[in-house]
Amino acid sequence: MAEVIRMPKMSDTMTEGTIATWLKKVGDQVESGDILAEVETDKATMELESYEEGTLLYIGVEEKSSVPIDGVIAIIGEEGEDITSLKAEISNGGASESAPAPKEEEAAAPAPAAEAVDTSDIAAEIIRMPKMSDTMTEGVIATWVKSVGDEVETGDILAEVETDKATMELESYSDGKLLYIAVEAGGAVPIDGIIAIIGESDADWKKLLAADSSQGSAPKAEAPKEEAPKTENTTAAASAPAPAVNTTANGGRIKASPLAKKIAADKGIDLTQVQGTGDNGRIIKRDIENFTPQAAPAPQASAPASAPASATAAAPVELPQVVGEESFEEVPNSKMRNIIASRLTESKQTAPHYYLTMDIDMDSAIKARKQINEVSPVKVSFNDMVVKATALALRQNLKVNAAWYGDKIRYNKHVHIGVAVAIEDGLVVPTVKFADNKSLSHLGAEVKELATKAKNRKLGPAEMEGNTFTISNLGMFGIESFTSIVNPPSACILSVGGIKAVPVVKNGAVVPGNVMKVTLACDHRVVDGALGAAFLKTFKELLEEPVRMLI
Repeated sequence: MAEVIRMPKMSDTMTEGTIATWLKKVGDQVESGDILAEVETDKATMELESYEEGTLLYIGVEEKSSVPIDGVIAIIGEEGEDITSLKAEISNGGASESAPAPKEEEAAAPAPAAEAVDTSDIAAEIIRMPKMSDTMTEGVIATWVKSVGDEVETGDILAEVETDKATMELESYSDGKLLYIAVEAGGAVPIDGIIAIIGESDADWKKLLAADSSQGSAPKAEAPKEEAPKTENTTAAASAPAPAVNTTANGGRIKASPLAKKIAADKGIDLTQVQGTGDNGRIIKRDIENFTPQAAPAPQASAPASAPASATAAAPVELPQVVGEESFEEVPNSKMRNIIASRLTESKQTAPHYYLTMDIDMDSAIKARKQINEVSPVKVSFNDMVVKATALALRQNLKVNAAWYGDKIRYNKHVHIGVAVAIEDGLVVPTVKFADNKSLSHLGAEVKELATKAKNRKLGPAEMEGNTFTISNLGMFGIESFTSIVNPPSACILSVGGIKAVPVVKNGAVVPGNVMKVTLACDHRVVDGALGAAFLKTFKELLEEPVRMLI
């Protein structure tokens, strides 16, 4: 799906940028992180980085021409994609156009009472929250990598930012000293909100901040929430003493380096029990390596009371009193969890779902997989075979490879499969692009790489966008069958259960067999029952005769 690239705000005083040089031309392939062009702002010439992957389909402004903030610079999409309607939208009043000139009556209106503050002599720059994904509205500062007083150079990482899709590094575009941090770790900052101020040591940053506030030019950052990540509530009269808890975090958020978090997760170490020795109590690698878990106190056993001498065999037996405690924990929602809740609730409420379930005979697929893995450079899983069969079935049933866009239905001619991956605090859906054109071994390697990135929270925005169909596989957990909620804007999601050994009828006789249940959830606004059934029929035929996937 084509994405419009707009002029970002690269400095606090920038109102437009001038394209100094295009480094890419129409038809070039673009990867996330590639430099599209050099842009002259009011302060410096900076590189414009792409957050999208695809082909550069359109350039909206020539070299040496100026573009206002949020004006259209280019369009990136799939090679050969028709962007006529998108260009027409832009030409007919899209956000690319400059703001209309004020009417004479408005121009004659008196200026606000507050006087403009002259900040031209202040050698400092406000750093604002950039838009890091197409759906991002705010970012949460997960960790500050730099502290107030630190020297910062262009390209240094200031902080790690949680968006609605991933945790990403916030890079500095300025040189100087970090003079001010607007929001502590755990705080949310809206797009274009103030994050920090960088400048010379003696710069009057307070005056710069006051001038910005008086102009009301940018939304303010939210303070970090004063909520502990885990709140214990106990109604028992007495309980065992709680182990020491790390309190180095601001607003209840544990400060730890990404490497320390990974090592702790691998070793099963609870970071709340680790004392950090890094800057401001931050937990670092050596803290995890030197950590020794505290032994839990042994329960105190009370001696049973002696039975009275007068007790007889006929006396009722008294059951020992069981002492316990009622408890719970409350964990604040992560940014990802809130986004998942919002999108799936919207999908379930707005998309009329229906479900189609089918049994697949997997005997031939089991034999084929064994033969494939004898020669494949990468171990092919049943999930890889499901992805391949899905992609080829979509190629033969393109009306299922569709999306609902309100007043129109988009029938995608390319096949991008979203594969749901469970991670610690939610669910992400990395996208395998052009899955129908890839071999089983290629799919196996790519799916494994994307799953690893997902679990390490290293997926880029471009790796989670553009899916035209989604697969959710819980078979490895022993789930026989289940239903899923459609992942918009896709019209369908395939729920895949485990392979189960069951009696089956073949040639009139009951014999042992291996069966896998799949359930297709469809948005009835886009895909009717007959279309969904036709797709499942093709999918079944491909898995029951795997040689067809290799032709």
